[in-house]
Amino acid sequence: MKLLLDFLPLLLFFVTFKYADGQPDWAAAFATEHLGFLVSGGKVGPTEAPVLLATLVVMLATISQVLFLKLRGRKVDLMLWISLGLVVTLGAATVYFHNETFIKWKPTMLYWAFSAAFFVSHVFLGKNLLRKMLGAELPLPDAAWTRLNWAWVAFFGLMGFANLYVAYSFSTEAWANFKAFGSTGLILLFTLGQGVYMSRHLPHEAEAPAEEPKP
Repeated sequence: MKLLLDFLPLLLFFVTFKYADGQPDWAAAFATEHLGFLVSGGKVGPTEAPVLLATLVVMLATISQVLFLKLRGRKVDLMLWISLGLVVTLGAATVYFHNETFIKWKPTMLYWAFSAAFFVSHVFLGKNLLRKMLGAELPLPDAAWTRLNWAWVAFFGLMGFANLYVAYSFSTEAWANFKAFGSTGLILLFTLGQGVYMSRHLPHEAEAPAEEPKP
C-alpha cells in the first residue's frame, strides 16, 4: 500500500502528460477554459498544455497523499513534506508562468535534498539515517553502514544531475519518460545493489549442533 502511495503521483503525472500530449489542441482548450484563471494571460497553448495539466494533477495527487495519511492518523515522512513543498511551489510557478522548467527542477531538488540529509546527518550530527531506518533489522558492522550512507549521498547527487541533463538536452516527452521509467529503474537497480552489499556483511547464523543419537 505504501509503495503504491509513493509512486501514485508519478504515475498520474505520466498518464496525464501522455494523454494530453496526444491531444494537444483539446488539452489547450480544456486548460484555457477551466484553468485559465491560474495562468498568466489566461490562455494556454497546445505546446505547454500537457505539462501544465500533468503538473496540476501531480500537485493534487501529492496534497491528497498527505491528507490521506493525516486522516488515517499515520506519520507523514519528512521527505514527503519536502516533496509536497517542492511540488506545490515549483508546480505553481510552472502553471502561472507557462514554464515547464520549474517542474523539471523538482526531481533534482528532491534528490539533492535526500543527498544533503544523508550528508549533514552523518557529518554534522553524527547520525546515520540509513542505519536509523534499517539498523534494527540488519545488524551490519559500522564500516558497512558508513559506506552505504556515502553511497546514497553520491547516488542522489548524481541522480539530480542526471535529471537536469535529460531535462535540458532532450524533449519534454523524453524527460517525462525518464522521470517515470528511467529514474525509477535506476533507483531500483541501485537499491538491489545495496541489498547485495548488505547481504555480504550480515552475520551468518551458526549451524545448529547435530542431535545426538538416542540410546
